[in-house]
Amino acid sequence: MITESARGGIAGGLRAWRTRRRVSQLELAVRAGTTQRHVSFIESGRSAPGRSLIIRLAESLEVPIRERNELLLAAGFAPAYPHSDLDDPQLAPVRAALERVLRGHLPYPAVVVDRHGDLMSANAGFHAITRGVHPDLLTPPVSVPRVLLHPRGLAPRILNLDEWAWHIVDSVHAESLRNPSDRLQRLAEELVDLAPPRPRQLAPHHLGFAVPLHLRMNDPDNRELRLITTLTHFGTATDVTIAELRLEAFLPADEATSATLTDLVTR
Repeated sequence: MITESARGGIAGGLRAWRTRRRVSQLELAVRAGTTQRHVSFIESGRSAPGRSLIIRLAESLEVPIRERNELLLAAGFAPAYPHSDLDDPQLAPVRAALERVLRGHLPYPAVVVDRHGDLMSANAGFHAITRGVHPDLLTPPVSVPRVLLHPRGLAPRILNLDEWAWHIVDSVHAESLRNPSDRLQRLAEELVDLAPPRPRQLAPHHLGFAVPLHLRMNDPDNRELRLITTLTHFGTATDVTIAELRLEAFLPADEATSATLTDLVTR
């Protein structure tokens, strides 16, 4: 039997996620296959949803599976999704797949990060572009956004820092709003302090669809790279750890960048 406090917990949690996602009670009811009246009763604490309905409602609101477990716990149910350590032998196939992807992306940089942007794995291309970064920033846990924007990191070598920095800040801030985390919010605030003043308008560049990373290498020739980024995640993961991993891959925006990275990684 669900207690009154459990009803209150699920009511507040569901209402908060629905508000955050800007979804009406009617729209949520349609998505989850229930009625607006039932959703209203759940949010007011007058009705106690079953375990399967909580999962359907959470899925309909695209609640991250870590927080779906929290909603279940708030309602007095056991978590539905396991939370394994990445070193768990059961996740060996996932680790192997990620390493294959990282190697296959060479000579271009690629990293695997967790929900907070902490580095889980990287390929030789990423190590090449971060050569010269202060060792303190590369001591685990390594925050990739901090490495990019810290004055002892890549920031002094980013030629379009005013533009790129706010691309990073806005991405971290947006993630902290989509998937609330005190740690992410603190990181966003830290990055704002590291970033230069926000430009009034985007600088013109030859990429009409993305903000490139214009980076000067830490080598005697001061070669320059122009990179664009892509993000990939496990869309159907049922383990919390796997669901929160993201692959961030850098791609060359011109042939000169491709040739430089090939040379750097080969050497």
